Amino acid sequence: MSKNETDLINLYSSKILKLAAKIPMTNRLTKPHTTVKKHSPVCGSTVIVDIKLKDDRIIEFGQDIKACALGQAAASILGKNIIGLSASQIKKGREQLYNMLTDTGPIPDPPFEGYEPLRSAQNYHNRHSSIMLTADAVVEAIDQCRLMAPGQKKEGK
Repeated sequence: MSKNETDLINLYSSKILKLAAKIPMTNRLTKPHTTVKKHSPVCGSTVIVDIKLKDDRIIEFGQDIKACALGQAAASILGKNIIGLSASQIKKGREQLYNMLTDTGPIPDPPFEGYEPLRSAQNYHNRHSSIMLTADAVVEAIDQCRLMAPGQKKEGK
Protein backbone atom coordinates (compact mmCIF):
# COMPACT_ATOMS: atom_id res chain seq x y z
CA MET A 1 0.00 0.00 0.00
CA SER A 2 1.35 3.44 -0.91
CA LYS A 3 1.89 6.27 1.59
CA ASN A 4 -0.97 8.24 -0.03
CA GLU A 5 -3.34 5.31 0.39
CA THR A 6 -2.27 4.87 4.02
CA ASP A 7 -2.72 8.60 4.66
CA LEU A 8 -6.25 8.52 3.22
CA ILE A 9 -7.17 5.50 5.34
CA ASN A 10 -5.93 7.38 8.41
CA LEU A 11 -7.79 10.53 7.33
CA TYR A 12 -11.10 8.68 7.00
CA SER A 13 -10.74 6.65 10.18
CA SER A 14 -13.51 4.48 11.55
CA LYS A 15 -14.13 7.13 14.25
CA ILE A 16 -14.75 9.78 11.59
CA LEU A 17 -16.97 7.47 9.56
CA LYS A 18 -19.02 6.55 12.66
CA LEU A 19 -19.51 10.23 13.50
CA ALA A 20 -20.49 11.00 9.90
CA ALA A 21 -23.08 8.22 9.94
CA LYS A 22 -24.87 9.60 13.02
CA ILE A 23 -25.41 13.33 12.58
CA PRO A 24 -27.83 14.58 15.25
CA MET A 25 -30.27 17.49 14.98
CA THR A 26 -30.91 17.00 11.25
CA ASN A 27 -34.50 18.21 11.43
CA ARG A 28 -34.80 21.80 10.27
CA LEU A 29 -36.59 24.17 12.63
CA THR A 30 -40.01 25.38 11.54
CA LYS A 31 -39.60 28.82 13.11
CA PRO A 32 -35.91 29.55 13.68
CA HIS A 33 -34.73 32.93 14.84
CA THR A 34 -32.30 32.80 11.95
CA THR A 35 -31.06 30.49 9.22
CA VAL A 36 -27.65 30.50 7.58
CA LYS A 37 -26.59 28.59 4.48
CA LYS A 38 -22.88 28.22 3.76
CA HIS A 39 -21.17 26.64 0.79
CA SER A 40 -17.54 25.74 0.27
CA PRO A 41 -16.50 26.08 -3.37
CA VAL A 42 -13.28 24.21 -2.57
CA CYS A 43 -15.02 20.93 -1.78
CA GLY A 44 -18.64 21.49 -2.82
CA SER A 45 -20.01 21.04 0.70
CA THR A 46 -23.16 22.91 1.70
CA VAL A 47 -24.70 23.30 5.15
CA ILE A 48 -27.83 25.01 6.38
CA VAL A 49 -28.25 25.71 10.08
CA ASP A 50 -31.27 27.00 11.97
CA ILE A 51 -30.97 28.37 15.48
CA LYS A 52 -33.04 29.79 18.27
CA LEU A 53 -31.32 31.76 21.01
CA LYS A 54 -32.52 32.69 24.47
CA ASP A 55 -30.35 34.62 26.89
CA ASP A 56 -27.46 34.18 24.42
CA ARG A 57 -27.70 30.37 24.57
CA ILE A 58 -28.77 27.93 21.88
CA ILE A 59 -32.18 26.57 22.81
CA GLU A 60 -33.05 24.93 19.47
CA PHE A 61 -30.92 23.82 16.55
CA GLY A 62 -31.41 22.13 13.22
CA GLN A 63 -28.99 21.37 10.42
CA ASP A 64 -29.01 20.07 6.86
CA ILE A 65 -25.57 18.77 5.90
CA LYS A 66 -24.39 17.94 2.39
CA ALA A 67 -20.69 17.40 2.93
CA CYS A 68 -17.89 14.87 2.80
CA ALA A 69 -17.35 12.51 5.74
CA LEU A 70 -15.06 15.03 7.44
CA GLY A 71 -17.66 17.79 7.24
CA GLN A 72 -20.35 15.38 8.39
CA ALA A 73 -18.22 14.30 11.35
CA ALA A 74 -17.65 17.92 12.38
CA ALA A 75 -21.40 18.61 12.09
CA SER A 76 -22.09 15.53 14.19
CA ILE A 77 -19.80 16.68 17.00
CA LEU A 78 -21.28 20.17 17.01
CA GLY A 79 -24.86 18.86 16.89
CA LYS A 80 -24.27 16.58 19.88
CA ASN A 81 -23.10 19.44 22.04
CA ILE A 82 -24.78 22.64 20.93
CA ILE A 83 -28.03 22.80 22.93
CA GLY A 84 -27.58 24.94 26.02
CA LEU A 85 -24.20 26.34 25.02
CA SER A 86 -23.57 30.05 25.12
CA ALA A 87 -22.53 32.01 22.07
CA SER A 88 -19.09 32.53 23.59
CA GLN A 89 -18.61 28.77 24.19
CA ILE A 90 -19.50 28.04 20.58
CA LYS A 91 -17.20 30.74 19.24
CA LYS A 92 -14.37 29.50 21.45
CA GLY A 93 -14.90 25.90 20.24
CA ARG A 94 -14.90 27.10 16.62
CA GLU A 95 -11.62 29.00 17.14
CA GLN A 96 -10.02 26.04 18.88
CA LEU A 97 -11.05 23.71 16.04
CA TYR A 98 -9.56 26.11 13.51
CA ASN A 99 -6.33 26.35 15.53
CA MET A 100 -6.14 22.57 15.87
CA LEU A 101 -6.36 22.22 12.08
CA THR A 102 -4.17 25.12 10.99
CA ASP A 103 -1.70 25.82 13.79
CA THR A 104 -1.36 22.31 15.22
CA GLY A 105 -3.11 23.68 18.30
CA PRO A 106 -4.41 21.46 21.08
CA ILE A 107 -7.64 19.52 20.97
CA PRO A 108 -10.56 21.86 21.75
CA ASP A 109 -11.80 22.14 25.32
CA PRO A 110 -14.92 20.26 26.43
CA PRO A 111 -17.54 19.88 25.17
CA PHE A 112 -15.69 19.96 21.82
CA GLU A 113 -12.93 17.47 22.59
CA GLY A 114 -14.78 15.14 20.21
CA TYR A 115 -13.13 17.04 17.34
CA GLU A 116 -9.88 15.16 18.11
CA PRO A 117 -10.25 12.58 15.27
CA LEU A 118 -10.29 15.48 12.79
CA ARG A 119 -6.69 16.27 13.74
CA SER A 120 -5.75 13.79 11.00
CA ALA A 121 -6.84 16.43 8.46
CA GLN A 122 -4.21 18.98 9.51
CA ASN A 123 -2.10 18.37 6.41
CA TYR A 124 -5.12 18.32 4.08
CA HIS A 125 -5.74 22.05 3.79
CA ASN A 126 -8.34 21.52 1.07
CA ARG A 127 -10.48 19.67 3.65
CA HIS A 128 -10.42 22.39 6.31
CA SER A 129 -13.26 24.39 4.77
CA SER A 130 -15.60 21.40 4.90
CA ILE A 131 -14.68 20.68 8.51
CA MET A 132 -15.20 24.32 9.51
CA LEU A 133 -18.41 24.87 7.55
CA THR A 134 -21.02 24.02 10.21
CA ALA A 135 -19.19 25.85 12.99
CA ASP A 136 -18.77 28.89 10.72
CA ALA A 137 -22.49 28.82 9.85
CA VAL A 138 -23.50 28.63 13.51
CA VAL A 139 -21.24 31.54 14.47
CA GLU A 140 -22.68 33.60 11.60
CA ALA A 141 -26.21 32.68 12.70
CA ILE A 142 -25.46 33.74 16.28
CA ASP A 143 -24.08 37.06 15.06
CA GLN A 144 -27.15 37.64 12.90
CA CYS A 145 -29.46 36.75 15.76
CA ARG A 146 -27.70 39.13 18.13
CA LEU A 147 -28.12 41.99 15.64
CA MET A 148 -31.88 41.58 15.50
CA ALA A 149 -34.22 43.06 18.07
CA PRO A 150 -36.22 40.34 19.87
CA GLY A 151 -39.38 41.09 17.86
CA GLN A 152 -37.47 41.04 14.57
CA LYS A 153 -36.16 37.47 14.63
CA LYS A 154 -36.54 35.85 11.23
CA GLU A 155 -39.13 33.11 11.36
CA GLY A 156 -38.37 30.17 9.09
CA LYS A 157 -37.06 30.05 5.60
